[in-house]
Parts: sequence; structure tokens; C-alpha cells
Amino acid sequence: MKVLRPFLWAAILVTAFLYVTSTGNWKLSHFLPQVRSSAHLWDEPASAATTYSPDEQNNIDIYKMAREATVNITSRVYRQDWFFRVYPEQGTGSGFIINRDGEILTNFHVVRGSSQLTVRLSDSKSYKATVLGTDQRNDLALIRIDAGHSLPTLRLGDSEHLLVGQKVLAIGNPFALEGTLTTGVVSSLNRGIESEESEKLEGMIQTDAAINPGNSGGPLLDSRGNVIGINTAILGSQGSIGIGFAMPINRAKEMLDEFQQRGHISRPTLGITTYWISGDLAEMLKLPAAGGLLIQRVERDSPAAEAGLRGPSQVVIVANYQIGVGGDLIVAVEGQPVTGKESLQRVMDRKHGGDPLNLTVHRNGHNQRVTVKLGEAPQQL
Repeated sequence: MKVLRPFLWAAILVTAFLYVTSTGNWKLSHFLPQVRSSAHLWDEPASAATTYSPDEQNNIDIYKMAREATVNITSRVYRQDWFFRVYPEQGTGSGFIINRDGEILTNFHVVRGSSQLTVRLSDSKSYKATVLGTDQRNDLALIRIDAGHSLPTLRLGDSEHLLVGQKVLAIGNPFALEGTLTTGVVSSLNRGIESEESEKLEGMIQTDAAINPGNSGGPLLDSRGNVIGINTAILGSQGSIGIGFAMPINRAKEMLDEFQQRGHISRPTLGITTYWISGDLAEMLKLPAAGGLLIQRVERDSPAAEAGLRGPSQVVIVANYQIGVGGDLIVAVEGQPVTGKESLQRVMDRKHGGDPLNLTVHRNGHNQRVTVKLGEAPQQL
């Protein structure tokens, strides 16, 4: 019986196979996972062309509004080569229209030294531009075009109450790619950086919104479409991701107010150079330990000279540095203590030619007040 058992199982399996394969309604799909029939091999999102997140819609709305008022600026500068041959050099930047008559804000370094400025609008029409005024200390410039018709504008916001983390949008023409939008946040406030002219730009807005060559002069906007800054600089080594900086719009508003009142933009001058000292160095020089700005030079016929500010009477060497001593030590500006080398410049940035500047100086062991009537430097292009 055990010998016949394998043959019996084989007969049962053969019979079962013949029955299954000969049945008319047999289908492979009965034994395989079901595959859905579809014209596509992927799932399409519902309402793909009309549904956006609130943040995406905000970006789209601001771009549509701001794009038309953001312009491309092309400058032409004539330079000399090693053989004294003159050749034209062209640069590009951005700007934005602030009134319907065609006045445009941008950076000073975008228009610096230009013999010819051309502004191209979002409709690709180009116009010659003239420089109305510049503020080199804040890297700002005001230019104008005559388009012959009313132009779209951007609203100037308030940069006084910005917060780290708030959303910002940058629009400009990086690498000559017009109408480029990037987004990010305010990364930090009150940053100090050095401009192309080796001047210190104080109180800058730091942002992670991508800013590249050609973005300079374009608007930095908040989530309501108000301009809160002017894209100005990038800090970063070649091949690395740069950090973007924008000039707060309130600086530009001060410049615009002065232009409206005076018809020009002035740069105040004082006529001194200083050296910041404090702590042990100040005590070594027999000066107050709290420190201040020690005057190193007073320019002849300058506002400082006319006000009686005093320069050094001798020179000493401290740690291989030559320091002029015996002159005035500025310990307060407009009643506020001097806390660093930028204290005076911050106040000067809010002044105009002809304004009074109140200084407190330490002289001959005593503090005294000196009022200087600031001079006015000529416009630079």
C-alpha cells in the first residue's frame, strides 16, 4: 500500500491541473495582485493649476505687483587700459520706481562713474536716465527717466521695527536675468559691512533671500509688498553661498526728504580723523578709562578747525602703532556716550551739511562741549 501512495498523489495533482486549465473562465488575474487601468503611470494632483498654499499665493501676488515697478539699469563707464587706450565698460544693476513721474531708487555703486545710464522697464522699453542725487555714505542714488506716461510704483515701508525671522522677498536682475524673485527671512539686523569704496555701511539688514550680482539696487519687500530695504551687497568667498545685505529703506526716505526740501542731496563733513581707545590703553595715556575717539588730525579750514577742535601735539608708539596724543578726546556725541569707533559715524549718517553737531570732548583733564557746524561735501558720481 505504501508503494502505491506516491502514484495516487501524482494522479490527484494531474487531475487538478487539467481541471483548472480547461475551465473557460480561468484568468491569471485571479492569482496576481490587481493592477488599476489608467492612462498615466502617476497620480495627478487635484486642481493643480489653481490651488496654492497661502504662502505661495502671497509670493505670486507680491511678484505680480512689484515686477512692473522693478527696473534693469545698465551703466557705461569709460576706462583706460595699460596702453592709455580708452574703452567702454558696461555694468548692470536693478532699481525700483518710487513715483509715477519716473524717479527711481538704486545703489550708488550701480551708477558710480557712469557716463550713460539706461533703464529698461518690465515691458522691455528702454529710456535714458539722469542722476538727481547720490548718498555715497549709504550707497544710495536717485535717478529719473522721462517715459512720457504714468508709471507703476512701489510703496516705501518702515524698516524701524523689523524682526528677525519675518518673511522677505527680493526682486531684481541677477546675472542680467530680469524679473527674478527670491524669498527668505530677515536673518539679522544692524549688521556692519564694508562698501566697495572701503566705507563702513552700518545698520544693514541681513537676509538669506538669494542676492547675486545684478540684484544691487532692487527692492527687498515684506509680506505686504512694502519696500523695507534696498539690496546692496553680498558677503561670501567665490564658490560659496553668499550672505545678502540690504540698506534699510528709512535711510533712503531721509535722503528723499532732503532732496524734496533742498533740491539736492548733501553729505556732511567734519574734517577729522580719530582713533578709538579705551581701558588700559586710555589709562596708559592718562585719559578716562571709559575711552573715546582720540583726534589724530584736524583738516585745515574744516568745520572742526573752525569750531576749535584740537589735534595731537606729539606722537607716541604703543605696541608698534603710532598714536597722536595731546589732542581732544571725543567722549560723547549729541549727549550720548561714545561706545565704539562707529559712534560718531552713526550720528553723522543722520546729519546734513549745515546742521549743528554737539560734541563733548575731554581736554586738559576736563570735559567741555563743542558745537560744530557741519560742512557739505560736493556730490560724487
